[in-house]
Amino acid sequence: MMQPHPTSVAGKLLETADLRAKLKKIKLLILDVDGVMTDGRVFWLDGHGWTRHFHVKDGYGLKVLMKHGIQVAIISGGESEDVRTRMKFLKIEHVFLGDEDKLKALEKIQTATGLSLEEMAFMGDDLFDIPVIERVGFSATVPHAVDAVKARTHYVTQTQGGWGAVREIADAIRHAQGLGPYLD
Repeated sequence: MMQPHPTSVAGKLLETADLRAKLKKIKLLILDVDGVMTDGRVFWLDGHGWTRHFHVKDGYGLKVLMKHGIQVAIISGGESEDVRTRMKFLKIEHVFLGDEDKLKALEKIQTATGLSLEEMAFMGDDLFDIPVIERVGFSATVPHAVDAVKARTHYVTQTQGGWGAVREIADAIRHAQGLGPYLD
């Protein structure tokens, strides 16, 4: 089994046997977008509309997870073309945008994948995310999340949303499951 360096972020997350056990079961990582995959800021670009910044390390981390058979899904209350374009580029199959009732999307994902809630992880940062956070097998958030979310998740990343927080969790899942570090 591949072991993370003990001082790495993934190493710190895996120090707790309970969290390691939860991460070993994960077959699907579900992500919120604004504040998790991005830093939460939106920008208006003339001719393009609203846009966000996504970090390439997060994208690569997701690609590696998917290469190793871990599915990825998106549930976001926001609806925008830049998010759809990014998810299409990353080849994420389950994308639910524009619905603040995230439990309905979670149910659709569960039906489509046949996975149990225990096999799902979720990263969110705001109040709309709490119903999903409270149901999945492993939940994480980012340092700038609202306090009510931080109080309910299993783990708060060391990295800020939009700056590699998703990669931190993706790496921890891979390390917990002994999956290789690279795309072949």
